Amino acid sequence: MKPIRVLIAKPGLDGHDRGALIIAQALRDHGMEVIYTGLRQSPVQIARAAVQEDVDVVGLSSLSGAHKSLFPKVVEALANEQAADIPVIGGGVIPAEDIPFLEEKGVTKIFTSGAPTNAIAVYIKQLMNHETVGPPKKIAHIGIAVESLEMALPFYQNTLGLSLEAVEEVSSEKVRVAFLPIGDTRIELLEPTSDDSPIYQFISKKGEGIHHIALEVDDISHRLQQYKDEGVALINNDPKQGAHQSQIAFLHPKAANGVMYELCQPNQED
Repeated sequence: MKPIRVLIAKPGLDGHDRGALIIAQALRDHGMEVIYTGLRQSPVQIARAAVQEDVDVVGLSSLSGAHKSLFPKVVEALANEQAADIPVIGGGVIPAEDIPFLEEKGVTKIFTSGAPTNAIAVYIKQLMNHETVGPPKKIAHIGIAVESLEMALPFYQNTLGLSLEAVEEVSSEKVRVAFLPIGDTRIELLEPTSDDSPIYQFISKKGEGIHHIALEVDDISHRLQQYKDEGVALINNDPKQGAHQSQIAFLHPKAANGVMYELCQPNQED
């Protein structure tokens, strides 16, 4: 298989290229062929270079604040060169509130300044192999650590008026779980069944409260492999069995600003 060819460009009057050069080297380290066009390139110059070099992806970097104007112009210039099939990704100093606008204008993906270079390389590989992983389907449940299900349930049943769906013991996590549906998701109350339960340790350190947010996903093994390739901190490198015969895995809280996320793939027979 031929190497992925990526054109890295700095559109407009941006006079700094250190970040672009770091990205270019990181992509080369991942086996890609990188063409760097240098500073102060117009959108038309970038599009024509992409066609002449027969690249697979165009990567744009901007620190000047002109990304809302320049990035869409590169997308437009590629279309004018009959090369609209070349995806454009962008990065640099880009405010989060500008991302929806840029994606609406045809930029395939925006990486903010905090994105690790591994994540960019992995995304490009998956994009070229049509293996990009979509977002989670929904919040499957919110896990709340409690010392006693019997003591906690009256608030949820009587005060909030939620119905108790079931109580199940999950031996792999050493917890009893009470399931309370709410809309398209659930609240799950987690009671430790032993002193070496993760929930017992959580309560000992932080007290009762929200323990994790569970996200429903497809193909949990593929998703975990992507996260490992990107260097995302994980608690579980491989899926394990959870409640309702589901497959679950936890991401480390340091990967998400102190929030622990659980990936949950439901039993296909449910």
